[in-house]
Amino acid sequence: MNRTLSERAIVLAPLGRDAAVATAVLAEAGLDAAAVADVPGFVAALREGAGFAIVTEDALRGSDLRAVAEFLAEQAEWSDFPFIVLTARGGGIERNPAASRLLEMLGNVTFLERPFHPTSLVSLARSARRARLRQYEARRRLEEIREGQERMSLALSAGRLGSWSFHLATGDLTTSPEGKAHYGRAPDEPLTLEDLRDAIHPDDLPRWEQAVAGSVDSGRDLDIEYRCIWPDRSLHRVKINGRIERDAADVAVRIVGVSQDVTSARATEHRRAALLALGDGLRNKLEPTEMTYLAAEILGTTLGVSRAGYGIIDPVAETVTIERDWNQPGTRSISGVLQFRDYGTYIEELKQGETVVVADARLDPRTADTASELEAIHARSFINMPLIDHNNFVALLFLNHEHVREWTPAELAFVRDVADRTHAAVERRVAEQALASLAENLEQQVDERTRESEAAQEQLRQSQKMEAVGQLTGGLAHDFNNLLMGVSGALDLIGRRAKQERFAEIPKYLEMAEGGIARAAGLTHRLLAFSRRQTLDPKPTDLKSVVANLADFLQRSVGPSISVTVQHQMTLWPTLIDQNQFENALLNLCINARDAMPDGGEIVIETENRTVDQTGSAADAPEPGDYVRITVSDTGTGMAADIIERAFDPFYTTKPLGEGTGLGLSMVYGFVRQSGGHVRIESQVGEGTAVHLYFPRSEHREAIATAPSRQERRDQPNRGETVMIVDDEVLIRTLVAESLEELGYRTIQASDGVQALGIIGDASGIDLLITDVGLPNGLNGRQLADAARTRRPDLNVLFITGYAENTVFGDAPLDGGMHLLTKPFELGELARRVSELTRAQT
Repeated sequence: MNRTLSERAIVLAPLGRDAAVATAVLAEAGLDAAAVADVPGFVAALREGAGFAIVTEDALRGSDLRAVAEFLAEQAEWSDFPFIVLTARGGGIERNPAASRLLEMLGNVTFLERPFHPTSLVSLARSARRARLRQYEARRRLEEIREGQERMSLALSAGRLGSWSFHLATGDLTTSPEGKAHYGRAPDEPLTLEDLRDAIHPDDLPRWEQAVAGSVDSGRDLDIEYRCIWPDRSLHRVKINGRIERDAADVAVRIVGVSQDVTSARATEHRRAALLALGDGLRNKLEPTEMTYLAAEILGTTLGVSRAGYGIIDPVAETVTIERDWNQPGTRSISGVLQFRDYGTYIEELKQGETVVVADARLDPRTADTASELEAIHARSFINMPLIDHNNFVALLFLNHEHVREWTPAELAFVRDVADRTHAAVERRVAEQALASLAENLEQQVDERTRESEAAQEQLRQSQKMEAVGQLTGGLAHDFNNLLMGVSGALDLIGRRAKQERFAEIPKYLEMAEGGIARAAGLTHRLLAFSRRQTLDPKPTDLKSVVANLADFLQRSVGPSISVTVQHQMTLWPTLIDQNQFENALLNLCINARDAMPDGGEIVIETENRTVDQTGSAADAPEPGDYVRITVSDTGTGMAADIIERAFDPFYTTKPLGEGTGLGLSMVYGFVRQSGGHVRIESQVGEGTAVHLYFPRSEHREAIATAPSRQERRDQPNRGETVMIVDDEVLIRTLVAESLEELGYRTIQASDGVQALGIIGDASGIDLLITDVGLPNGLNGRQLADAARTRRPDLNVLFITGYAENTVFGDAPLDGGMHLLTKPFELGELARRVSELTRAQT
């Protein structure tokens, strides 16, 4: 059937002047017409495109009309081709059997008896054309409907949505192939209303019935999620949405809607919630057996298995000892000692650290011979996941299921996550218990031997301390070994190139060594910050000025694809903090924000005064009081709840191996907490992150520090001042002295506080005292400074230290004229500080 939209009339009148008269009359009326000579030409013209046809009865009489019949039979559902048949005088249809046969064959026929008036032919022609145009419009609408249905079907398929329709009067249910798949049915399988009801979990069926009835009665849209059982007995979750359709009398006639299989999405949510519950539970459990049972219970309930448990391995005897396992009702415990080879031949895979996954014990070659033993303990399908410690197969996490089950990659990943977290938590708890037991035994021994010897007691306490230190520092060895290797390798190459007189290559190795040292220093500072043991030099500070001076530096640090905006409250309260450490913390937060926006974005830094009261405090809010709050927010990828929970843990990072130490946020946390403040994180995945730093309002009345920005700091030449250097480490004394002498200073050295105090008493020309805090022979650096200033009240003091107990400095700010410089430091920074202090002295 031709699909053109032609309005042309085809005229078949081979005898006399009928064809010429008809085409002329039609042309005069503005109607397009074309004449053909015979039936084959007539059919060909029809197939090319025609609006209607005018034929004479005698042209059809005796002709082979099979081609015309085929043309009519091929018509689409929208087409009913119009014919105007010109009959002979007195040959009306009521007296003409041949005309009746034509009517039966042609279908849509109008007869016009000859001779006819031209007006009659034009009227019939226009009527036939209008009918054909209405058919073309019907075709267009049908095509639009089909295209819409195809688009809808494609959209539903792409979204894994199934469509359905339920007729309320008849109870007929129509479901798309995608919808049938949501109930475990093939596209060619039936899915009646009864089939659907039988598939819904019995516990959810009343709720489904109530929801459908409520939607019909109230006209509300249907929205419900429920469990369904597939023919293979597997459990799935389906979500349906529907809408009531009504007839002209406003009577509900059917519900139409879509269905969606949300099994995977809900399983992901449940697994995420299960991991959070596991983390909370493991922290609250005291005994390892309680911890492993909790893990088994969470695995069993989350994955719906028959049994889950944790066992200790004897790799030589090839046995597993299960102290306690979790079991579904109807599944008995298998606690005790089990022999692996009684249940299959997969023990060698476990010894190699490979997880053994069996979907059907009857079909798996490793368990086919022992399938009956496995089925007897409800383990026709199972997962055995080995836990390896120092290349030894030490423990096993197992899941058993009574029926055949295909284990998905997501389920295996979940089991591995639970296994790793539980094993790590158990190992920590065992180590803690061992350490506590050791501490208890050591304390008992100390008490027993105190009368015998402050030396034996001290030795035992030292042993206890070293045990704890060994537990805590093991994770640092790898990082420091790498850094030391980089430094020692660079120095070795410097020596070789010097011997080879290849001096041009030495600077790059010097740069490598300096980079390793800087990274090691940064690692140490961050560890001290997290432990809240770093040496701070807190002073009353105007954070608004500090943040404003840092803005340009931060913008350059994050790069041009990220904009940095600073928003200030008009007046900020003063705070008591170490400005340098605050700047480092702010830089760390901006770098973290930059890393969360690989495609660019925006960082906003806000400063404001905040009062936290008792009644309005959230669970993770700071203590009640007045604070200056600094907020660093970004438009990056955001963090999930479980990531936020561990964000401040040292050495925890989501970055790939080698791209981060995991100490940035822990350093920020330690610094803020050591400053008496609080840190909060607000974040959602895909919506960015905001980190809030709360610093207590300061009551000190000293001048507020508004140090110049980093760009404004400059070294200045000296004028030959005298500097005393006190340090028990000869290497440090020598380096400091030589670097200052190179700048024109005069230096005096002392190895301890007693020697230094004697020199100060004899020499009045000392402009600056540089001293380590930890000094031998009974006089530490702070005591030395206090004693020296009783003799020289105007003497400026610069403490150089990498670590300081609160008993030395306390929580209050240092006295005027006393300053701190943290080891390790760059000699250029030392020179700048010395220059500032000697000029302040004069």
